[in-house]
Amino acid sequence: MNKLKIAIVGLGGIAQVVHLPILSKMKNVELSAVAELNKSRLNSVAEKFKIENHFTDYREMIKRSDFDAAVIATPTNTHLPIAVDLLEAKKDLLIEKPIALNSKESNSIYQTAAKNNKRVMVGMNSRFRPDSMILKSLINSNELGEIFYIKGSWLRRQSSSQKWFTKKSEAGGGVITDLGIGLLDLSLWLNNYPKIYSVTVKTFSTYTKSVEDSAVIFIKLKNNSAINLEVSWSLHSDRDSLSLTTFGKEGTGHLNPLRAFKRIESSQLDYTPVQTFSTKNLYKKSYENELKHFVGAILGNVHLLSSEQEVKAQMEILDNIYKSAEENREIIF
Repeated sequence: MNKLKIAIVGLGGIAQVVHLPILSKMKNVELSAVAELNKSRLNSVAEKFKIENHFTDYREMIKRSDFDAAVIATPTNTHLPIAVDLLEAKKDLLIEKPIALNSKESNSIYQTAAKNNKRVMVGMNSRFRPDSMILKSLINSNELGEIFYIKGSWLRRQSSSQKWFTKKSEAGGGVITDLGIGLLDLSLWLNNYPKIYSVTVKTFSTYTKSVEDSAVIFIKLKNNSAINLEVSWSLHSDRDSLSLTTFGKEGTGHLNPLRAFKRIESSQLDYTPVQTFSTKNLYKKSYENELKHFVGAILGNVHLLSSEQEVKAQMEILDNIYKSAEENREIIF
């Protein structure tokens, strides 16, 4: 296979800003087809990117066009039926986060992928940031020692202004499913997926009705370490402020900006790499790296990361996060 033929379902903001511009420039990719309910948007995007095969119904796209893999970038409540239909048609998938509304739906996608021997990657782009990958390498090489505490925060306006985005029945949740799941994925990935003991969550709905716009999440791990995450669309911040700190027994690593320090006797040795990154460049590179990884994995060049198996466990955690918020108590796994 010289080129991977890719179709895209859903032509909203992320498809237009991220998927289409990046994939259209990749030499080992052919953009074969797109599907979008909004006919005006469909026609304008197809014309801009010179995609001949464009459909208002993704099922027609499956029947009438030739492609190997697909990107699903539609509202969360549509992920399950679209994913199942594509997997039954023997297509590999990249699904934008979250993979589905809950763990039950996630399991259905997992089982369908296994039955059809196809692969599913979930779009967790934060782990593909260059600074995240450098911090991961420092942790894996034990430069920071055993990680005992991770603290993360992400304050920004909501990622989409579309009405479905703040409807629980369509989005699955609010800021936790928008920002929290990405921060959770980054924390678990950096710490090599420790087993969860319990979760305790407090949510706030200051400017929203059916979903939360702020949340504080505390996770106890079975290895006696902990993760503390704060996410919000409504808490004041002058900018999109993502930050994460990993505290190890021998050193500390920070993200955004990337800094690392190693404890040598009574002093702290600066381990920060010389290379610097701009916020805009990190955002772009995270998606470029993610899409290159997906294409490489489907072509058989690399082992697939952020797979449906990894996300299956995360969705169970997400279910318990919302259960803790609803019942106002600690949920023990």
